[in-house]
Amino acid sequence: MAYRLGVDVGGTFTDLLLLNEATGDFWRHKTPSTPHDSSVGVMTGVNAVCEKAGVKPSDVDVFLHGTTVATNAVLEGKGARVGLVTTEGYHQVMQIARSLVPGGLAAWIIWPKPEPLAKLEDTVEIKGRIDAAGKEIRPLDEADVRLQLTKLKEQGVEAVTIALMNAYLNGAHERRVAQLAAEILPGVLVSLSHEVLPEMQEYERTLTTVANASVRPVVSKYVKNLRDKLRGLDMQGRIALLRSDGGLMSSEKSEEHPVSLLMSGPAGGVTGALWVAKNSGLKNILTLDVGGTSTDVALIENGEPRRVRTTDVGHLTVRASSLDVKTVGAGGGSIAKVPELTRALRVGPESAGAAPGPAAYGKGGTAPTVTDANVVLGYLPEDLLGGAFKLDREAARTAVQTIADALGIDLYEAARGIIDIVNENMFGALRMISVQQGYDPRDFALMGFGGAGPLHVNAVAKLMGSWPAVSPVSPGVLCALGDATTRMRTETARSYSKRLSAATEAEVLGLFGEMDAQIRDTLKADGVTDAEIETRFEIDVRYHGQAFEVPMHVTLDSLKDGGLARLAAAFDDEHRRLFTFNMDAEHELVNLRAVAMGKVQEIPSLEIEKGDGDPSRAKIRDHEVWADGGMKPAAIYDRSKLRAGDRVPGPAIITEMDSTTLVLPDCEALVDAYGVILINPAKEA
Repeated sequence: MAYRLGVDVGGTFTDLLLLNEATGDFWRHKTPSTPHDSSVGVMTGVNAVCEKAGVKPSDVDVFLHGTTVATNAVLEGKGARVGLVTTEGYHQVMQIARSLVPGGLAAWIIWPKPEPLAKLEDTVEIKGRIDAAGKEIRPLDEADVRLQLTKLKEQGVEAVTIALMNAYLNGAHERRVAQLAAEILPGVLVSLSHEVLPEMQEYERTLTTVANASVRPVVSKYVKNLRDKLRGLDMQGRIALLRSDGGLMSSEKSEEHPVSLLMSGPAGGVTGALWVAKNSGLKNILTLDVGGTSTDVALIENGEPRRVRTTDVGHLTVRASSLDVKTVGAGGGSIAKVPELTRALRVGPESAGAAPGPAAYGKGGTAPTVTDANVVLGYLPEDLLGGAFKLDREAARTAVQTIADALGIDLYEAARGIIDIVNENMFGALRMISVQQGYDPRDFALMGFGGAGPLHVNAVAKLMGSWPAVSPVSPGVLCALGDATTRMRTETARSYSKRLSAATEAEVLGLFGEMDAQIRDTLKADGVTDAEIETRFEIDVRYHGQAFEVPMHVTLDSLKDGGLARLAAAFDDEHRRLFTFNMDAEHELVNLRAVAMGKVQEIPSLEIEKGDGDPSRAKIRDHEVWADGGMKPAAIYDRSKLRAGDRVPGPAIITEMDSTTLVLPDCEALVDAYGVILINPAKEA
């Protein structure tokens, strides 16, 4: 039997899903995350889920992992001390940066400029120069290079970035400096800009490489430690990590290019949603991944998630492909408060996290959270995780009562206020990736997952007008499912920078041919056969004079016989869709990009038994929930006993091991052939 194990580490829980590739059977497990060392929680979960399935860790062929180690290192400022080697005259490249200040008008007055990841005192200049055509116009002064590297050694740097002018065209100088660095700073990890980001624009290339160097020691230590522990369990299969763009990279490659992991955690949910959507016949989806600490949202159009060329983590924006995921501090553990100054209810971004957690968890938490509000309103029944976790309803009421007292309102109104605000926060994030990108949310279904997603998906769908509201099977571990069902991916880019009148199809095709061979070799080195590799190509296009570009998908066949003219017309259409206007300027091709992907995992989907539409066999008990200003009769159902075709009228609560789905009044849930719950407004009789 071939087994794949997907593991996703969140801020509150670590989710695991063990999948039998041949039969489609799966086993799931949730265990509290261990922020001090994520691998501890991972190993606890690995042993538990293997025991559930009756298999040994040595039976697992592929271990797939979404991790927030790199993300947290950036957010918490715990990256390595980076030494930066630049070309003479570019000593302050990180400090000059770009002139963009986030926020509205006059935001610069109150904006604290973040400290660069490579400090000025840890930056050195070296003599030597490559010109804009990639030719050497001044050789390296190796005596000077040794002197400058010795300065970095004396500074005590923990990682080194080498980012020289025009190195994206010719990396010879960077490679030689790296050889000298290995000699002078033995054991210190070195990142080269022409390997990390072979594109023009020296600031973006330098910043991305510095970010790579900053998180590299932390990620490398974590990955090696985890790999050693897994090998200690005799797990000899392939170990891969989820990239920010939703693909996989080998654990060894992740140690060299951890900048590609900065959005690894949220990417798992999007790839899991793709797998569910394919089975349920949904092509356009907005995803709502609600965890204990935050909510991640993304957009999938025609079965393809939106990808962007930048990755944003806190104040850091690097040039690395990632899924277009927006994050807000709104989760099940988000804390509600009433500030003394405004006397207005606020929810998040602070979270109770895994420890102590919401008051209802009974682990010592006393602050009122979103989870506590759901408990008070009756949306969360007492038993969670299949009865293994009991909620303390009285503790939740006591916590939420502090909000009610501060506002001078009823307990239930306070709880409902907390839920309304957190739903509006999620709504705002979804508008950012739909309406603000030119998409009508009414053309999309809304899929809620993560531990708390199905609790909120129906209410947020009403705000968005996005139907159906979808609750997938095992929504609490969907990120782990995404990790387990995605495929290997790598990419490379080259700056081209030519006006359309100066470019030729033959030249572009020739460069794409070289890039295709390069990325195929990379995947083959990771164990993917040539026949399993699929390649895709992109060209970044802009109007001459613009400072930004739009990535356009192309095929090699489409580039033949006037293909560049057709590309320009397609760019005009996309530019008009995004910005509502076109410019009377010549088109410019900026960067070429090639992406290679491994084999799609054809894992069978399990159909559930057909029912007669009556869900009564799955009913656990009658219940009450607070809705429309008062308590309303409702029912609690066991999801595992629902059958295909069953219709559950709202208000209702559908429970399962790892999550709870709330069906609101005036709505109805339909169970499809694969057990996915589709919620729509109830039809009038």
